[in-house]
Amino acid sequence: MHRLRPGDRGRDRARLSQRWLLVRGRGERPLPATGYTLERHSSTRRPTIAEGDLAICYASVWQAVFAVVEVTSDPEEDPSRDRWRWSFGIRPLLALDDLDRSIPAEEVGIFPSSIWRHSYIRLSDEQFDAARAAIGQRAF
Repeated sequence: MHRLRPGDRGRDRARLSQRWLLVRGRGERPLPATGYTLERHSSTRRPTIAEGDLAICYASVWQAVFAVVEVTSDPEEDPSRDRWRWSFGIRPLLALDDLDRSIPAEEVGIFPSSIWRHSYIRLSDEQFDAARAAIGQRAF
């Protein structure tokens, strides 16, 4: 195993793709069961998400996962907005067309209590793989 020396961390090294959970819809504005879009995701703070990362979409009011997306742009700031001023592009790779068919988050090892008040959280490889597989099974 190669351990990085303190001076080696992050310099001139390729960034590894990360896996995320993107929280979509809120109590005051839940996602509709059908007809939602997956083009951009917003955040109140500058996210550490980067172009090329993969994510699972989570419908917060439904407490369920429903799509796998690729991040298509680095975060961009819109200083004219007071809230949700950071956003980045996303592209669906696999998505359910009806949230009535979505997968309860707990079935794939994602617990709603860990998501509270976040617009995104990092997922373990196991959580991401379980969610992607479950969405894939329901998509067909």
